[in-house]
Amino acid sequence: QVQLVESGGGLVQAGGSLRLSCAASGRTFSGRAMGWFRQAPGKEREFVATISWSGSTTNYADSVKGRFTISRDNTKSTVYLQMNEMKPEDTAVYYCAANAANFPTSSSGSYAYWGQGTQVTVSS
Repeated sequence: QVQLVESGGGLVQAGGSLRLSCAASGRTFSGRAMGWFRQAPGKEREFVATISWSGSTTNYADSVKGRFTISRDNTKSTVYLQMNEMKPEDTAVYYCAANAANFPTSSSGSYAYWGQGTQVTVSS
């Protein structure tokens, strides 16, 4: 079992930055790819970014490419999402997810564990 707890969400003005953290506990953080997803009101959950266990492979949604950066510190069992140049359309609940294995994919069905989410609101 893996427990995931997100933090770092909040209110930010357009053009600003936030850094989300996801702390994992449990015996199976090791060896897993991790991902960030988001869900805006009235919309389906969508992929944001993913990172392999080693950190050597990352992938991003086109909407955040060049603005967001995913990283991880395996010594702390933590994954991060640095969000810069934020836009009002980035407003959503952001979820951290642990992949069933080491597949840094955009497919939500490949993720076995999910956090409770953290609210991010970007004002215009």
